[in-house]
Amino acid sequence: MATIKDVAREAQVSVSTVSHVINGTRFVAPETAERVHAVIDRLGYAPSGVARALKGNRTQSIGMVVTSSTNPFFAALIHSVEAACFARGYSLVLCNTEDDRDKQVAYLATLRMKRIDALVVLTANQQPGLAAELAAAAEVPTVVLDAEEAGAATVISDDSFAGGALAARHLAECGFRRIACITGPQRHPRSAERLAGFMAGLDAADVPLPPAMMETADLTVAGASAAMARLLDRPAAERPEAVFCFNDMMAMGALCAAHERGLVVPDDVSVMGYDDVELAAFMAPPLTTIHQPVPELGARAAAVLIDHLDGGAPLPRVLKLRPRLVERRSVGRPRGRTS
Repeated sequence: MATIKDVAREAQVSVSTVSHVINGTRFVAPETAERVHAVIDRLGYAPSGVARALKGNRTQSIGMVVTSSTNPFFAALIHSVEAACFARGYSLVLCNTEDDRDKQVAYLATLRMKRIDALVVLTANQQPGLAAELAAAAEVPTVVLDAEEAGAATVISDDSFAGGALAARHLAECGFRRIACITGPQRHPRSAERLAGFMAGLDAADVPLPPAMMETADLTVAGASAAMARLLDRPAAERPEAVFCFNDMMAMGALCAAHERGLVVPDDVSVMGYDDVELAAFMAPPLTTIHQPVPELGARAAAVLIDHLDGGAPLPRVLKLRPRLVERRSVGRPRGRTS
C-alpha cells in the first residue's frame, strides 16, 4: 500500500509538499502539483482518514444510537438520517442497543474511541432520562429524535399533540361517537403528547372518551392485537365504532384482531394509525393515518449538527415538525350514516 513518503520520493518533492497538494493548504506550482497528482494516480495512494482526523480533530463521522430498529418507522428514520449525512460528506456509524444497558455503555465507548464528531439518539421504548444520559455520556453535540427534552441536546420530533388532535377531529367529523384509542406506554413522551392531543380534540368536538375506551399496549403488532381483542370482545353496544392506534404497526395488530373476529374494516369498525410508514398504503384495507415527515426529521437532524460542526451555527433546543392527515380506506362512517 503506497504511503505519502512513496509519493514524495517518486515525485521528487518533500512530504509536506505532497500534503499541501492533497489538502490545498498552501500554493504549489501547477507543474509540481500536476506531477504529484500523476504519481498519486499511478501508485493508487489514498490519504489516511485516521491520520487526517487526528491532525484536524475531525473524523467527518456521526454516531447514531438506536434502542430498537424493528419498527418500520424507525428504520425509515435511520435511512433518512444516513442519506442526509452522506449528502453533506459525513458517514453514519449505527449502533442498535436493543434496550440493553450493557450494549448502550459499550457502544458509547466505541463511538468515543472512533472520535465521532456528533451523535444522533433514537429511543423507542424509552426509559425516563435515557436520552439525556446518552447525550451527556457522548460528550459531543447531540440531537435526540422522537424523545423527551434531553438536557443540552437538541430534540427534534413531530408535534404529537397536534397529530393526536388531528386524528380526533377526523374521526369526530366522520360522525363517530364511540371512539377508542390504543395508546403506547405513557412513559414515552410522544405517547403522552399524542394522548393529550387526542383527548383535547375529542373534547373540542364534544365527543366523550371514557377510561373504558382507552387501552394501553407496547408499540408492537402483537400488543395492539391483544388490546383490540379486549375492545372487540365486549357486548356489541359497548364496542367502539372507531379505534385510533398510536402507530401504524399497532394499527396492523388492530386490523388482524378485527379480521380474526369476522369483522370488516371499515364497515364494522374503523381503524386509524399514526406515522404513515410505507407499509400503511398496502395494508388491507389501506390505512388512514397521521403522516410524520420522516425525511425532514432525518434531514433536520443531520443539518443542525453539520451546520454546527462546519459553520458554528448554534444548536436549537427543540424543533417540532407538523404532522398531517392521510386519508385512505380504513376509516369509513358509522353504520346507518353516509355523510
